[in-house]
Amino acid sequence: MTSAKSAAFPDFPTTLCGPLRQPRQMLAEQTYGGHKSIHDDKTAGDLGLRAGPIEGPTHFSQFDPLLAGLFGQRWFESGCISAHYQNMVVEGEQVRAFVQPPAAGEAVARIWAEKADGTPVLTGTASVGDVPGGAHEIPQRIAKLRPPKGLVINRDLKVGQRGAEAETVAMDFDQHMGHYYPFTLAAKLKAITEPSPWYTREGGAASPWGRAIVPIEMISVLLGSSMDRAALGGRGPAVGLFAGQQIRLVKGPLFVGQPYDLEREIVALSESARTESLWIRTRVFAAGTRTLAAEMILNHATLKASYANYDAEARELGLTA
Repeated sequence: MTSAKSAAFPDFPTTLCGPLRQPRQMLAEQTYGGHKSIHDDKTAGDLGLRAGPIEGPTHFSQFDPLLAGLFGQRWFESGCISAHYQNMVVEGEQVRAFVQPPAAGEAVARIWAEKADGTPVLTGTASVGDVPGGAHEIPQRIAKLRPPKGLVINRDLKVGQRGAEAETVAMDFDQHMGHYYPFTLAAKLKAITEPSPWYTREGGAASPWGRAIVPIEMISVLLGSSMDRAALGGRGPAVGLFAGQQIRLVKGPLFVGQPYDLEREIVALSESARTESLWIRTRVFAAGTRTLAAEMILNHATLKASYANYDAEARELGLTA
């Protein structure tokens, strides 16, 4: 970890800077709705991309050493990382993470990541403890959303709609996480950009909590592995991607092998020229209790061009001439 202070602004908080890393692509075999995802090279190519992108939360690991250095152990217990994904990264590209610590009297850090050539990858915020939700990147973006003019793919969904059934999930080292995430935690730990003994079978007992913890990037996998049971998806087949994401630990860390109950709710619906977005809050409880352990807000954007019936159905709904 390095830092860089501007000579022009000597009183501005020091920027923390991580090393360049090459994150690995582990979702080439991901499927949902009976088809491959955008992480498959052919599917990505059909949509005009040069290769299947790396999943956004993979980049969260590069922030962990910076934020643990800034906030200490609390980062793993009550940390919040909130990010808008800006540009896709493919395997072989290098990425660097940056953190601008909070100014005096403030609680929220600014974060961003760039490719080696300076191309922005993500922008967002991070904090620990009890910080107003509106201080973070994703809630700020939700607050600025305009009501969608007319949804096609997501027209059957409503804000406030909850998951269709109860979900209980867990992640063990050798547990295959299903068709959404066709790999194990053990496989991820061999490829993770920032390894820690606290994540491992061997070193977990020496963590401050006496158990192995789930890496923050893998909380996304844990919560996404049973998403189909929630029945909160739009019409398909269609291809989507993560456009933004917030993971907040409330009573953390989350532990390897520990079961958790999930509750999901749609908190916003939106659209852009190319996508329709579904914003879902997933609340995580220690199984069998009402003890809130963590929360995730995910902006899942579906590409209009990937839905074969989009134009015809838009005309039928009177959304186009």
